[in-house]
Order: sequence, then structure tokens, then C-alpha cells
Amino acid sequence: MSRYEFTCPECGQEIEVNEEMREATIEHGCPVCGAAVTAADFAAEQPTN
Repeated sequence: MSRYEFTCPECGQEIEVNEEMREATIEHGCPVCGAAVTAADFAAEQPTN
């Protein structure tokens, strides 16, 4: 499963999320401050082998 690093554009909170959490955050906003977010606020993490 893909992992993403989310950084809120409003409050600066950084959270590691999975695909499902990423979609929910885009739909509902930052879980900390409620700010609207876009896919651009997520960075895909590189898989480690």
C-alpha cells in the first residue's frame, strides 16, 4: 500500500498517511485544523527494499 507524507498548508502539521487516509483528508480537510487540502499537499514516500 502506498504511503504519503502530508503537510498541511495552513498549520504546517506533518502526518504520514496511507492511500485511504489521503483520500479522506482531501475530502474532509486537515485532521488537525480543518483547512482545505489538495493532492499537491501530499508527497509519495519511496518504498524501502
